[in-house]
Amino acid sequence: MVTKDFKGRLKILSITVMVVIFVLIARLGFLQVYDGEYYAGLADGNRIRLIPAMAPRGIFYDRNGTLLVSNRPGFTVSLLPLTAPISEDVIDRLSTLLKVDKVEIHKKIDQHSGFDPIRIKTDIGPEVLTIIEEQKEAYPGVVIEVQPIRNYINMDMAAHAFGYVSEISDDELAKRKGEGYRSGDIIGKFGLEKVYDKELRGTDGGEQVEVDVTGKPVQILGRKEPIPGANLTLTIDEKIQKVAEKAIDEQLLKIHAKAAAAVVLNPKTGEVLAMVSRPAFNPNLFARGISNKDWKMINDNPNFPLDNKAITGEYPPGSPFKIITGTAALSEGKVGPDEMIFDSGRHWIIPKVNSEGEALGWISFKMALAHSDNVYFYEMGNRLGIDKLEKYGRMFGLGARTGINLPYESDGLVANRAYKRKVFDDDWYLSETFDAAIGQGFNLVTPLQIAVVMSEIANGGIRYKPYLVKQITDPNGQVLKDFKPEELGRLDVSPDIIALVQDGLREVTTVGTAASSFGKDFPVKIAGKTGTAENSQGKDHGWFIAYGPFDDPNIVVAVLVEQGGFGSQSAVPIGKKILEAAFGIVNPEDAAQK
Repeated sequence: MVTKDFKGRLKILSITVMVVIFVLIARLGFLQVYDGEYYAGLADGNRIRLIPAMAPRGIFYDRNGTLLVSNRPGFTVSLLPLTAPISEDVIDRLSTLLKVDKVEIHKKIDQHSGFDPIRIKTDIGPEVLTIIEEQKEAYPGVVIEVQPIRNYINMDMAAHAFGYVSEISDDELAKRKGEGYRSGDIIGKFGLEKVYDKELRGTDGGEQVEVDVTGKPVQILGRKEPIPGANLTLTIDEKIQKVAEKAIDEQLLKIHAKAAAAVVLNPKTGEVLAMVSRPAFNPNLFARGISNKDWKMINDNPNFPLDNKAITGEYPPGSPFKIITGTAALSEGKVGPDEMIFDSGRHWIIPKVNSEGEALGWISFKMALAHSDNVYFYEMGNRLGIDKLEKYGRMFGLGARTGINLPYESDGLVANRAYKRKVFDDDWYLSETFDAAIGQGFNLVTPLQIAVVMSEIANGGIRYKPYLVKQITDPNGQVLKDFKPEELGRLDVSPDIIALVQDGLREVTTVGTAASSFGKDFPVKIAGKTGTAENSQGKDHGWFIAYGPFDDPNIVVAVLVEQGGFGSQSAVPIGKKILEAAFGIVNPEDAAQK
């Protein structure tokens, strides 16, 4: 007999079962309808893989549209562990085939996350490609990617300005992971490649690939084309750059010197038309993954091929500093342009002498500048004092970076009391002022800085910021950014004083230390200054700076030859060839006759 109590409990149980069934049906409907798209995505994630495709980097052009840096297709060996880890046997085979240490392969695997390919070696040769393609069963999980490889068309030409690319390092990845960089990415490491990496690298694309349960690709579901990076139109003139490099290489070979630098500027804008540093390196070695042998050859070179000596090399300016000393003395009224000072070959207060004991007798400012007379400028230093020399050195922009859009630029140094007190804890002496007045002692400049000094004289006193990029454009040629001349300061000097200095520099090339190269037969009027800077580590350094045409300058050249001896012999021949190229002079004598 069914009791009333039992019926009540049965009713409660039935209601409970019905509620549970209703909740399950409702939940099923919710998952299928409301969250159906989400869970379908998760299911697809178990069978769909995204394989990225690297975007080509932006291209470099010279100021006239000549192609300088491009990309070429290359094959990269990568690992793609879709369903299972890469076996140790495969790693052993790859290590032997690619000549890559197993430790390095394991390191890349350990750092890997997600489904991106693990890139093991870039730009493999056809023999490696053939082996992997013909023996696919022996290399499960190994794929060949077609990737754009950076191509520096003229090998080591302008290598220090262009820079180079290579695979991102662990430290770089840790610093930049939040900016979208991933393991295996190729990034700019030096030069313009480093400075404009974000603009140049573009946006990667890829393929959606459906795989089966074993991880083998079944079909391509979709493809997103990579977007190339932005292009750079540089201020560099390929013709002038090539001539400058050839002239330096020939001169170094001729005089048995090992290192040099040159900068060519437009003094009206600050545009860099050429920049050379020797010795150089081939950036293509880095783009394809530099070998230990090549790296050792570069790294062990005592003349440091990776240093851009045009902006990082710090040298005593020597006689080119007399431009600053002379400007200061005339501006401060310490000497008049026609005042005659007697040069007996040595100064009468401190027995400092001219080079090779030369004595010019009674000389004026222009003659002293033209013949680079030390005694005259010792006296200018005596009359000015070190504080005035420091003031004018800084007015010209020395002792600070120019601000050029390249990394690792040096500050240089303007001789001053505070520096000596800080470093040597000693007083300043008059003999050190004499040294500073002729560009020796504590003074240090980069070739770019001294080129800027010459530009200021050439253009009437304006200091422009040097720059290497004219335009950034997208792959369709649309201008993203235009770079314009940027004025940094002006000399607080009368135009009449600047004109006197200009006239003295003109006489350097007509009757002075560079007259033998730029005399009456040279068809363009040139102003210049030679220099021989003492070097405690060996032979003296040779300097030559110049501008032209004299009446309307649009070219400034600065050349430094390390341990080249007299600037008139080591640096002037280089500068002359650069100026000939800049002005389209094939043979100066023929051009003069025409």
